[in-house]
Amino acid sequence: MRIGELARRTGVSPRSLRYYEERGLLEPERTLGGHREYPERAVDRVIRIQVLFAAGLDSTMVGSVLPCMHDHDGGPNERATSTLAEDLLAERDRIDRAIADLRRTRSILDEVIETASLPDSL
Repeated sequence: MRIGELARRTGVSPRSLRYYEERGLLEPERTLGGHREYPERAVDRVIRIQVLFAAGLDSTMVGSVLPCMHDHDGGPNERATSTLAEDLLAERDRIDRAIADLRRTRSILDEVIETASLPDSL
């Protein structure tokens, strides 16, 4: 399938797909005319890439994680290493800290909203 079809099927812009290619995350074949041609399995791969980016991983980490995932089920394979596991644990800790920060921020906002919602005492 061509880049436009892959973009349509995954909801990812052609520009992002070209970026994934630049970063080595996605490898299309080329037609004789130089057009990108993607296999059917590229749909699952792009979805995996999107999930990993949404989890807060940068493109380098995504590149490390992708070879350790099966496209059909996302399970770890023999390429998962203890070093990668340590890196992912650090990423998970970073995400947990960000969640805690967001909860604190929401709590502060709730207090301000509650105070702002009180009738004026004047």
